[in-house]
Amino acid sequence: MVDSVYRPPYDFSKLLSIMALLRSERGCPWDREQTHASIRQNLLEEAYEVCEAIDLDDKALLCEELGDVLLQVVFHARMEEEAGGFSIDAVIDGLCRKLVLRHPHVFGSDRVEDSDEVLTRWEEIKQHSKGRTTGHEAMRAVARSLPALMRAEKIQKKARKTGFDWPDVEGAWDKLLEECSELRAAVEERGNVEEELGDLLFAAVNVARFLHIDPERALERACDKFTDRFGYVESRALSSGRRLEEMTLAEMDTLWDEGKRLEREEKTSSTDLSLHKDA
Repeated sequence: MVDSVYRPPYDFSKLLSIMALLRSERGCPWDREQTHASIRQNLLEEAYEVCEAIDLDDKALLCEELGDVLLQVVFHARMEEEAGGFSIDAVIDGLCRKLVLRHPHVFGSDRVEDSDEVLTRWEEIKQHSKGRTTGHEAMRAVARSLPALMRAEKIQKKARKTGFDWPDVEGAWDKLLEECSELRAAVEERGNVEEELGDLLFAAVNVARFLHIDPERALERACDKFTDRFGYVESRALSSGRRLEEMTLAEMDTLWDEGKRLEREEKTSSTDLSLHKDA
């Protein structure tokens, strides 16, 4: 059995030797066949599963999922080392050099007042080290593989650093309403609906940024809320002996509003209970 050969505790060097074995002729056929491109999606999925563990505040799950992300890092580094490129040591060396370079207030003589100044200096050092001198270059460097809402927010923040931004949320509100009207006009006039919808979403992200709301998280919660309310509607329909497909939209809307009202009542009840406990 495997446990009779390898016994914990394992360390980083053992992880590297296991990956080397898996990629060898004596190892696993699937692992040997993989390329950077073939496991690209795996890295994205593992990163999201780490986020899920954080959201659930599940420390055991977080430990496991961080291990899965580390596996992806080691996997990519091993493939590159086999091809005569960089090794995991080069990855670690590059990371350490970057951390030292971008923390001159820790490893050098710089002084900072607070975390906001830390972030400002980090961004300045990052742009300088990568040879970016314009806002456009900084925007183009934002990864296209990011979720679109997240990418939009990052691009808008780059624009703000150059002064190309509204002074407050009012301008963003006006732009959102303008884009909504333009989308409706595009639909009615058979214009470029996709483009106008994209502009509307970009404007919505701008409003979220001014309100200090993470648009990605806001949409995630909206999806959860819709799913829960749909579940209520379906459950109520089935309990009455009917399927949704047999109901009219008006009937389903009535159940939807009923579920929405119950949600509000539960929230009000929870708030009242919390106030009584604090009193």
